[in-house]
Amino acid sequence: MHALATQSSQDTIEKFQRYVIGNYRRYPVCIVQGEGSYVWDAEGRRFLDLFPGWGCNILGHCPPKVVQAIQDQVTNLIHVPNTWYTEAQGNFAEAICTRSFGKVFFANSGAEANEGAIKLARLHAGPGRYKVISFTSGFHGRTFGALSATAQPKYHEGLHPLVPGFQYAPFGDLEAVKQLADHETCAILLEPVQGEGGINIPTNEFLQGLRDLCNERGILLIFDEVQTCMGRTGHWFGYQHSGIQPDIFTLAKGVAAGVACGAFVCKDEIAPSLRPGMHASTFGGNPLAMAAGIATVETIEEEGLLENARLMGERFRMHFEAIRDELPIVADIRIRGMMVGMELTIPATPAVGKCMERGVLINATHDTVVRLLPPLNITAEQVDEGCEVLSEVLREMAHTK
Repeated sequence: MHALATQSSQDTIEKFQRYVIGNYRRYPVCIVQGEGSYVWDAEGRRFLDLFPGWGCNILGHCPPKVVQAIQDQVTNLIHVPNTWYTEAQGNFAEAICTRSFGKVFFANSGAEANEGAIKLARLHAGPGRYKVISFTSGFHGRTFGALSATAQPKYHEGLHPLVPGFQYAPFGDLEAVKQLADHETCAILLEPVQGEGGINIPTNEFLQGLRDLCNERGILLIFDEVQTCMGRTGHWFGYQHSGIQPDIFTLAKGVAAGVACGAFVCKDEIAPSLRPGMHASTFGGNPLAMAAGIATVETIEEEGLLENARLMGERFRMHFEAIRDELPIVADIRIRGMMVGMELTIPATPAVGKCMERGVLINATHDTVVRLLPPLNITAEQVDEGCEVLSEVLREMAHTK
């Protein structure tokens, strides 16, 4: 494939330096084209992308069925407000809820979805019940409500006062949750697998304990499935691994295969608490995102990608266990489907740059964790290719630490 660049990477970088606020740490590469698990920069160099779109590109780059759905939709409707009905929104709502439960509200991002879920929980609980318990190392978004629910002080720096009513418990500590929960608690919020926190997987016993506690005390259980939705873990939604059902769950990132889209789903009996005028999202449920979401569901089912996610997760595990047996810097391996984490005993960030130099794109999070969110349709050959490069990099890091 030939990259469709009209200017060099350096030309683009200079424009960013002049006109774009520099709040992102960017690598000196301008990506101009993508297909499947590969992207190309302006100079035509190819990269294997094991972290496509920070997890948004759940089918890789430019999946054909999604591209076609967007092209077809854009010729009929680009945007209409939610004062009207649209066919695509109804069809995508059906696709999500028949694979989970309840009713759905559409937004544009994970932070928006979490904000809406928190508002719904407070509205449903009624006056005097406003507290939300969330967990250390969790991540729920950058808007003020979602940020206040994020129990990581580094994201709060310089932004106080936060939204009141949020309390934090150690992830996995049921007794700590029980001690925090009181008559003012309306909800417990957590990720069924913590992503940004380092691919932390809770036990089913912990999740069942939370469900039981919520049932006993009339508290809503909210799962933040922004990263775990749409087959990422090998099931449609992360909660489906545990055998329990939350009252509300949020979704975004991969839900429309790279098109901006977020949502939350709630049980039927909770939905009426979100009354007209209490919440809205101007672009939420827009026809382009809905068409992309429907095509995403169809692609996952037609190509058997839930099963592929499980199989390729085990293939990553096989490679990572071999690396762990060889290198003492590998402390732990945490994998659920296409959520792949390797914890090191040394900082993981240098591995990102070293892999990029060798043509493989990865991520590091929580200081010491190598994090991958490959697309569900990654091939065995691509897993092997990426793991070979990562192994080389980790050997180099182990010998120079």
